[in-house]
Amino acid sequence: MEDLPTEISVITLNCWGLKYISKLRRERLSEIGRQLAIAKPQPHIVALQECWTQEDYNSIRRETRFILPYGKFYHSGAFGGGLAIFSKWPIEESSMFRYPLNGRPTAFWRGDWFVGKGVAHAKIRYGSGPKHVVEVFNTHTHAPYKHGPNDSYLCHRLAQSWEMSKLLRGAAERGHLVLAMGDFNMNPLSLEHRIVEAHAPVRDTWRVLHPDSSVGPADHPAEKARRRPIPTAEYNIMENGAASDGPYNTWRWSKEQQKLLGPGKPEVTVPADTIDHRGKRLDYVFANSGDISALQGAWIPTRTAVGMMMRHPELQCSLSDHFAIETTLTFRPLSNNNTPLQLQPPKRLSAAIPRADSEIITDSLRRTNPNPNKEKETHISPSPSPGHPSSETDSHLETRTMSTHIPTYALQNGTFLHIPSHPSPRHSIELDYTRSSPTTTGITKDFTTHTHHISNDSSPAFPSSAYDEILSVVQKYDRRERSQMSWRGRHFFAAVAIWVASLVGVWFNSYNYVSFILILVSSLWLVAGTIDGLLSLLFFKSELRALKEFQWEVMNVKASIGGGVAPPQDEGEGDERSW
Repeated sequence: MEDLPTEISVITLNCWGLKYISKLRRERLSEIGRQLAIAKPQPHIVALQECWTQEDYNSIRRETRFILPYGKFYHSGAFGGGLAIFSKWPIEESSMFRYPLNGRPTAFWRGDWFVGKGVAHAKIRYGSGPKHVVEVFNTHTHAPYKHGPNDSYLCHRLAQSWEMSKLLRGAAERGHLVLAMGDFNMNPLSLEHRIVEAHAPVRDTWRVLHPDSSVGPADHPAEKARRRPIPTAEYNIMENGAASDGPYNTWRWSKEQQKLLGPGKPEVTVPADTIDHRGKRLDYVFANSGDISALQGAWIPTRTAVGMMMRHPELQCSLSDHFAIETTLTFRPLSNNNTPLQLQPPKRLSAAIPRADSEIITDSLRRTNPNPNKEKETHISPSPSPGHPSSETDSHLETRTMSTHIPTYALQNGTFLHIPSHPSPRHSIELDYTRSSPTTTGITKDFTTHTHHISNDSSPAFPSSAYDEILSVVQKYDRRERSQMSWRGRHFFAAVAIWVASLVGVWFNSYNYVSFILILVSSLWLVAGTIDGLLSLLFFKSELRALKEFQWEVMNVKASIGGGVAPPQDEGEGDERSW
């Protein structure tokens, strides 16, 4: 009988591997490979972002070749998309889907447009059955750079979440286990986050096991509205999954604090109860449950944690400016009477953090050396913060453990992530879980409390007003880009006129130095104007057409749930300005 896996452990990590820009890149990424090779539990699938160079990919492949013998480095854009997938099982197919909306070439110092960001896809077979397939989608979406009303890239991230949800929905309709991992550059329950969960049959595995986790950093308006105490750094890691921007990460320290790190220097540790205002979760693992009928069971998340928190053994710096998100899916088979078997998880879930990394840096780092005969180390024993999980030290393992608040239901029964496909756009109905087949009745009965449904009043998780919000963002961005296209086109014609006028001036001018200045200035102006003219003619027109496609799809889905008028089915070029 075929030996099928009963658990699938996955890791997603943004490596911060920008060539020539990221500090200590080679040393850090080599250590990332070594740590992946010895990680516990042993990963079966790893998704990396910002692994920009083939050299770094090969370095990680060498370190992990015995546990992850299959891998793919994805090529995209002028400088590569920075995406890579490693697997224990063979990769049958792979694709690289580039996002239609992905930054602007005018923001060349940011680079998002030039690297061709998109979705790296791998079809991985873990068994011989037709449904023994996991489809992995790895992505790194556009960074916000600014927040609030000044975030001009919000429209791009909304469109990217929309494209991702379509890919996930297609994979789920094929009856495969679906995993979407990566740096999504979004806060939990944000509009981008809700697009993925509402339009694809997947769930955010962290929120499945930590439903009360934060929805942003402590100073975010949505998090402030929850009226929760500002979390400690340790609580942010254990409960909120804040793998980015927290004080555990040495790359978020000030330059003066970073100077305390390095080869041969005393170890720097700080209290775990430090208040963390900035820590947030940008990295995600979304998953479904596979085809329950075909598999005679379902994949459910039973463990999720922030990982890769160790520091480089010599340099003492964090391995990346993000920590990893680790998730374990467990297969839960049906029993003989067609009811799901009960999982027996440990009575207490805990996460271990190495001692050197469980201490948090404060505003003023303190270095102590009470005993010169002992190894120099800065260590401040943390005290528990009221209202947050307490910590305890194991002198043998030298780790810090913390119990996590996982709902009893999720611990004992698991949570099913599978959602039936959306109904036909022209026949919006409420999904009826009571008509499941006999082999899936037990699972779907437990599962209904964790699914959304679509009715004529629209899904409560994604109401009609949410589509209006998306359309409002699209229209605002459309006006911005049309304005940019217009003035850049005018700049081109003005540059041509100035260049011609300068040539005329040179013809009638008798002073050589004046002629030289006229030719130099007008030539530089013409070059800049030509670039703007090409952008106006090629880039902005292409972007506006991508916006038009995105808007049509949103309007179509909104109309299908009874929330608006369907978009025109036959649009010509003359309708371009009508929206």
